[in-house]
Amino acid sequence: MSTLEEPEVRTWNFPRGTASVAVMTEFAGEHGVPLARMLADTGVSVAQLGDPEAQVSAEAELAVVRNLVREVTDVPALGVEVGRRYRISTFGIFGYACVTSPTLREAISLALRYYRLGFAFCTPIVESRPHEVITWIHHDTIPADVQRFLVERDIVAMHRVMSDLLGARVDFSSAEFCYPATDQVDRMAALFGVRPRFDRAHTIFGIDPDLLTRPLPQANQPTWAVCVAQCRELLHRRSARTGIAAEVRDRLLPGSGTTGFSTPPSLDAVARDLNLSTRTLRRHLVAAGTSYRALLDEVRQALAEEMLTATPLSVDDIAIRLGYAEATPFIHAFKRWTGTTPAAHRRAHRRD
Repeated sequence: MSTLEEPEVRTWNFPRGTASVAVMTEFAGEHGVPLARMLADTGVSVAQLGDPEAQVSAEAELAVVRNLVREVTDVPALGVEVGRRYRISTFGIFGYACVTSPTLREAISLALRYYRLGFAFCTPIVESRPHEVITWIHHDTIPADVQRFLVERDIVAMHRVMSDLLGARVDFSSAEFCYPATDQVDRMAALFGVRPRFDRAHTIFGIDPDLLTRPLPQANQPTWAVCVAQCRELLHRRSARTGIAAEVRDRLLPGSGTTGFSTPPSLDAVARDLNLSTRTLRRHLVAAGTSYRALLDEVRQALAEEMLTATPLSVDDIAIRLGYAEATPFIHAFKRWTGTTPAAHRRAHRRD
C-alpha cells in the first residue's frame, strides 16, 4: 500500500524571495554575464537582491531564467550546474526549519506544507511505497522554452538539499525523465548515484524508504518549533495583499468599478483610477513581488473556486463570467493555478 503527499498548492505562480535570482545571477557573473544583462526586462532591481525581505513574482524569476539560458550557452546541462548551487542555506528560515526537523520524512512533509517559501517551478508529489519512495515531478504548466532547464535545476536542487539535510550524499534508487537524453548522462549518473533513463512516460526520482526515518544530524525540537512558527508567519505575510497590491486587487473584484463582472479593468484603467502612470504602477507591483496578471489570476481563481463549489453554474458559464470568451482558455488557466481541472475540483469538493 502506498501513500501520497502533495504540496499545499499545485502551481508555481506565487511570490518568492530573491535568493534564487541571486543564485542565478551569481552563476551568470562567473561566466562573464554582467548583472545588468541578467536583470534586463525582469523588473528586478539590484537593491532587491540585497534585501532579505524583498519579493518578486514568479514571472520575474522566469524572466531571469530566460536571460540566463540565453546568455550562458557554453555550459552543458545548464540546469544541472545551476541546481548544484542551491543549498539548504539558500532557503533561509524555511531551510533552517527543515534542517532542525527530527527526520527526513518530517523535513519533506514540512517542505511540502510550506512549498510557497521555496523557489521550485516543478510540483513534486511524493509517493511512499514499501520498497521505494517515488517523487513524481509535474512540470506540464512550465513554459516550454525553459521547461527542461527548470526540471533539471529543481531536481538537482532537491537532491542537493536532501544531501545537506542528511549530512551525506543521497543516492537515487531511480531517475526518469520524459524528454530525450543529452550527452550529459554520465554527469547526471555520477551526481545521482544511478543512471537516469530518458524518453519515459513521466519524470520521477526514487530514494530508499529507510532514508525517511533516519534522524537528521542537526535535529532540535525547540529550534524546529520556533522555525516552523516563523515559517507560518512568513507565509502569512507573503500571502497577505497590502499597499498598492491590495488596492489593485480590490479594483479587480466584481462590483468595484463600472466595468462589470465579466470585463475586469485593464492595467491602464487601474493606473488611471489610482492617479498613476501605467509604468509607475507596474514598477510598484514588481517591488511588491507581484504583477497585474498575477493579481488578476488570484481574483479569478478565488471567484472560480467559489462558483464551482457554491453554485450550479456550468464551466462554460463560469468562464464567461470571469471574462473568458470560451471555456477552453479558462480550463487551461484553472489547471495552471491549481494543478487540476474545474470539473475535477468540483467533484473533489462534492466528495468532501
